[in-house]
Amino acid sequence: MSVQQSSQALVVARDLAKTFDVSAPWLSRVIERKPRQLLKAVDGVSFEIERGKTLALVGESGCGKSTVARLLVGLYEPTRGALNFDGQDAYAAFKSSDAKAMRKRIQMIFQDPYASLNPRWTVEAIVGEPLHEHGLIKDAQELKDRVAELLKSVGLSALDMVKYPHQFSGGQRQRISIARALATAPDFLVCDEPTSALDVSVQAQVLNIMKDLQRERGLTYLFISHNLAVVRHVSDKVGVMYLGQLVELADKHTLFDNPQHPYTRMLLDAIPKMKDTGRARTPVQGEVPNPLNPPPGCSFNPRCPLANARCKTERPVLKDLNGIKIACHAVEEGRH
Repeated sequence: MSVQQSSQALVVARDLAKTFDVSAPWLSRVIERKPRQLLKAVDGVSFEIERGKTLALVGESGCGKSTVARLLVGLYEPTRGALNFDGQDAYAAFKSSDAKAMRKRIQMIFQDPYASLNPRWTVEAIVGEPLHEHGLIKDAQELKDRVAELLKSVGLSALDMVKYPHQFSGGQRQRISIARALATAPDFLVCDEPTSALDVSVQAQVLNIMKDLQRERGLTYLFISHNLAVVRHVSDKVGVMYLGQLVELADKHTLFDNPQHPYTRMLLDAIPKMKDTGRARTPVQGEVPNPLNPPPGCSFNPRCPLANARCKTERPVLKDLNGIKIACHAVEEGRH
């Protein structure tokens, strides 16, 4: 499925895929006569993100959300597909002499603030490292001033520069991670479940900081999360992933108010709502199939209440239907 690049799109992903070889060692395969095993973590994902907007990717664990995040920042090389960033081929840029210039504009906030910060470094060293690495600031005093400014922008104090990560709470550590990501003045931030390791009371603070920074700096976000309440708060568009594929992509309000794909409905029905007390809901049925041996046809068909013979043999592709993008035979045929 191709995505037409709009004039406002900063990020355009076309048919992105990533396959991992998870086979046993060669000698074991020869002795035990085992075949190679390939895991399709991401299988043909296409989307675009408009400048200054937020696209959220949601889905159950193992659906490929974090792999997409790593593909967008160049931590993984795609098996196939293309990534266009502000009119440039991002993967060609990552391999060229312009790699630093591209990486300066694309930064990532990682999931676990307890693991993503070096415990041996002070906050000044952590936040200042991107500035030093990209050669943006060479004067020591100017570097201190810039780090202090970044810390203040995320609600921390300049006095925190001399402290170490273990002296901060989880929410404060994630603010340090955000300050580090902002150091190079990026245009695009990939946020891989940035609040999942935090207490609920702290999540709102971090999310509000991110929203404020987006308004002030015109940042573009890809926001990865399994928390639909968080997604509803921060996103403009939402993509729903299942077994490495996008199954629905729509405006936030459209998706939450009128979900079309059976899987999206299942996810939303799993959220308790006061107003829905007594209403029949679609339960979350079955287990996610083994990604090493996905079912033929639509990958959701073993769990889908609307599946028919076509669903079990023909894989649906993402299509435009009534203003949303959806990959579902049942919706296409009006059986939903």
